Amino acid sequence: MKNYILAIFALLLIAAKGYGSDNTFNVLSYGAKGDGKTDDAKAIQAAIDACTADGGGVVLLPKGHTFMAGPIELKSNIELHLEVGATLLANPNEDIYKMSAFGENRGEGMMWLWCDNINNLSITGRGTIDGNGVAFMGKELEDSYELKPLKDPKFDPRPHVLTLKRVNHLTIRDVTIRQGAYWTVHLIGCYDALIDGISLLNNLKIRNGDGIDVDHSRKVRIANCFIESGDDCICLKNRREYEECGPCQDIVVTNCVMTGRSCAIKIGSENMDSISHVIIDNCVIKASNRGLGIQNRDEGTVTDIIFSNIIMECRYFTDVWWGKAEPIYVTSYPRAVGNHKDAGWRFPKGATEGKCGEVSRITFLNIQGTSPNGCFIGGDTPDKVNNIVIENCRLTLPTDERMTRYDARPRVGEGFIETPLTELYVEKAAKVTFNGKTYAE
Repeated sequence: MKNYILAIFALLLIAAKGYGSDNTFNVLSYGAKGDGKTDDAKAIQAAIDACTADGGGVVLLPKGHTFMAGPIELKSNIELHLEVGATLLANPNEDIYKMSAFGENRGEGMMWLWCDNINNLSITGRGTIDGNGVAFMGKELEDSYELKPLKDPKFDPRPHVLTLKRVNHLTIRDVTIRQGAYWTVHLIGCYDALIDGISLLNNLKIRNGDGIDVDHSRKVRIANCFIESGDDCICLKNRREYEECGPCQDIVVTNCVMTGRSCAIKIGSENMDSISHVIIDNCVIKASNRGLGIQNRDEGTVTDIIFSNIIMECRYFTDVWWGKAEPIYVTSYPRAVGNHKDAGWRFPKGATEGKCGEVSRITFLNIQGTSPNGCFIGGDTPDKVNNIVIENCRLTLPTDERMTRYDARPRVGEGFIETPLTELYVEKAAKVTFNGKTYAE
């Protein structure tokens, strides 16, 4: 009888946690409805809290359910697992998003799924994380959505999808992440992170819809991903709000396919520290407003970067998006004083203008592309952009002779440069080599 009672107790314990093992925490067992209408954030949070308190395990979102939810805090030693056919959907009520994605700066979006200073986090499965992006947009335009007028210009309620701060050992694998209303996957001060095999499918008309932002993070690998983004697909940076997190270093991006309305792979423009030791290899870029870009606009430096084995197709979009179809873009200019001046976060404290750091030892190898525009390299002074090597770069450009525009925004002075079409235009730079030809400046 005693053994029988113990067996029943064990079954009840498993049922409370999940359906298959003693370290699986099924959100349905914690009160989640999964009907796509009820806000399940409280129930999902209860499952996460129970899992981490028990020493870790799997927080399960089972198939056949749509779990609509407001903000959720992720915690240490959990695997958030979405089964195929399961969807985690952002609550469209913008009034519930109160926690800023950038600390005291509340003018650039709020947090939905977030964490800070944790260890061992995984987000896995064949299910879907849906940011419900269009619900937060205004009127649909030709190639973008209008942004809704803000009640307070210093408070933007649009939720970022994943804001992952200071995570030691992070894995995001296999999931579909879609329809972000702002940035989608934001790594801040993370160490030892792997993003592998995800499909990141944003609405191409949603502004600020970055795919993956690697911010002040180290030892990061991004591989085998498909990214569609209404802004930059993959962006490396050092935001001023998180300057205590240190440089962005030791990054590898490989085997990815990307489409974006701004730059497929961008380094900058926010960079108040160092970005270095980066390899971007074996990628395909389609229908992007810019291909490979280094857009340095702050005092930080960009050094020791290799782009290799990349095929791309660039095309023009409107001035809503950064870029003018430049296949390769390497620049360092002081940031425009009027850019986001109301936010007060673009320059060092007390400063009303900025300066730009050095961009050097940048290599592009085996690049093939089709574009209506050529490559652009430029700096504030020749020493700011130097030692740029572009080898075996084969570009197909329009055959007609015409004027073209390069986009140097956001910089002090004129934002656009008009010049006759050519494979490469160098404004100010030193030691630039393009297919064996050296450009002094």
